[in-house]
Amino acid sequence: MLEHGGNLHDAILRYGRPRSDWLDLSTGINPQAYPVPQLAADAWHRLPEPSTALLEAAQAYYGAPQLLPVAGTQAAIQALPRLRAHSRVVIAAPSYAEHSYQWRQAGHDVREVAYDQLEAELDSCDVMSICNPNNPTGERIAPEILLQWAERLAARGGWLIVDEAFGDTTPTHSVAAYTAQKGLIVFRSVGKFFGLAGLRLGFVAAHADLLQQLADLLGPWTVSGPAQQIGSTALSDADWQDAMRLQLHASGTRLQQLLSVHGIQANGTELFQYWPTLHSAEFAEHMAQHGIWIRIFSHGVRLGLPPDEAGWQRLQQALASAPITQEMK
Repeated sequence: MLEHGGNLHDAILRYGRPRSDWLDLSTGINPQAYPVPQLAADAWHRLPEPSTALLEAAQAYYGAPQLLPVAGTQAAIQALPRLRAHSRVVIAAPSYAEHSYQWRQAGHDVREVAYDQLEAELDSCDVMSICNPNNPTGERIAPEILLQWAERLAARGGWLIVDEAFGDTTPTHSVAAYTAQKGLIVFRSVGKFFGLAGLRLGFVAAHADLLQQLADLLGPWTVSGPAQQIGSTALSDADWQDAMRLQLHASGTRLQQLLSVHGIQANGTELFQYWPTLHSAEFAEHMAQHGIWIRIFSHGVRLGLPPDEAGWQRLQQALASAPITQEMK
């Protein structure tokens, strides 16, 4: 099983510091979670039949013609490679590691390709998978380019998979509205922007035939009744969504500027910042000694947003004494 952010239990065991003493910046999950509404009395009692209210709310929110609710996009990432015969797969890299891992696990030929080299590889693959915006680097590809690539792949039975898990803060960049055409598949997540990762709710937007195949593979009752009810409310709450986009834009800018003050030139999204470095382990150790848990990779560091002003001040103090070398900038 791959390592991911949010593994705070590992930090507790390793450093002997209780959970309440940690500032967890290891994920890109919104620390200001959507306020969960009161559930219907039968939410825990009845089997979770497909919710028309959830589908209608999701179609309106994502602008997609048809969607399949799933138990987090991870469920779709794991299942989708099983729907294709042996294929040549290109994964944009660096990226969310589960994409590459799951296609390899299913026996496909996988190559990881840098973002600026993707178009050159388009005609030599059957499937291309891209996070847009990318996790962890924040790189983006314009929607009009993605649609051109999807058309080229679909012409020979190929797929373009676009993981928009972090796309809620810039909805005009989404290509979910175009998924009625064959060959274009879009993943969306309720966990990141709404801060409801524990809900395990996501969606796949794609051609109706592919969604039916995926639904048959995943089986019945994949999304719990409580998740359906909470998701319906969150996806319908336009006032909260508009206010949160403004708040996250300000917070993302603040994090980028704070890092810049301390000599780190970072990029990312409204929910996280990333910078490349060969010294991620040393930086993570320094932050852990200050009770701050972060996400590191072999190629860099990613920081999420603090949840409150106390967290911002704590991060600033830890950065002030961080062993930032020229190579880390």
